[in-house]
Amino acid sequence: QVEQRHYLVSKAVEEVQKIIQQLTVEISDKATRFQAISNSGIHNENIKVLAPSQFLITVPLRGLTGYRECQVRHWRYYTVHGAKLLSSVRDPEELHQWLEVEQFSKSHQQWHETDVNIEGDLVPAKVLIVFRELVEKSITSCNLSSKVTVLESFSSVVRVAVETSESQVEVELVPAVEIPTCWPEKARWPRCLKRWPSQEKVQCIKSLGFDLLARSNYHWQLCFSRAEHILMEGLDEDGGCRMKCFRVLRQMKEDVWCAGNKPVITAYHLQ
Repeated sequence: QVEQRHYLVSKAVEEVQKIIQQLTVEISDKATRFQAISNSGIHNENIKVLAPSQFLITVPLRGLTGYRECQVRHWRYYTVHGAKLLSSVRDPEELHQWLEVEQFSKSHQQWHETDVNIEGDLVPAKVLIVFRELVEKSITSCNLSSKVTVLESFSSVVRVAVETSESQVEVELVPAVEIPTCWPEKARWPRCLKRWPSQEKVQCIKSLGFDLLARSNYHWQLCFSRAEHILMEGLDEDGGCRMKCFRVLRQMKEDVWCAGNKPVITAYHLQ
């Protein structure tokens, strides 16, 4: 069953990747702020398989380089539509943060425009509105209407249904700021007095940086997919069988604990 799952998921990833790459190339042609995903096989770092029929794909943002952490805290008094508020917007939750365009030493002029920027902040909800419009237009302009459908959503996230040869896959498309140069102070990892991973491994992983994902209205979500990938690769360096156990648990989750297309627990939770 584990081997059969691996075959089906690999096939789905290959098909979805090809379609979404075509879509994002079209989006990138229309708006240079968005970068097309690469077509690099089943181990594409932009694709995260949450369940066999549920993927998350990050779409890199261009024109923002030289990131540095913001040291000064200040309050925000605006809605995502730019209206004034009497009380401040709530603080970010853990592993979320505000993102100011001035945190980048180099930023393209497009990121200063009001379609994505309010009072110097890059606002995820506004980025997602622009992105959704581009997705809808690009599906039509590159003749993908028979394969890709934009799904209705109660939030600002962009979800599409992609038809593959075997089944339909729900894909969340997430604009992402890639920051490969530093590790955020908010991410206090690893915990003190832990023997695993080694200090050398920790430094290697932290050098890979992190991403900021547009998945909510005001705050950007910190993501460590590159670090997680390296950690999972080295899971059995001591000769253990943790990866085999993980795959069996994942199969149990999908067949017994959380059967269906909308799992409460995803493979990400098991990691």
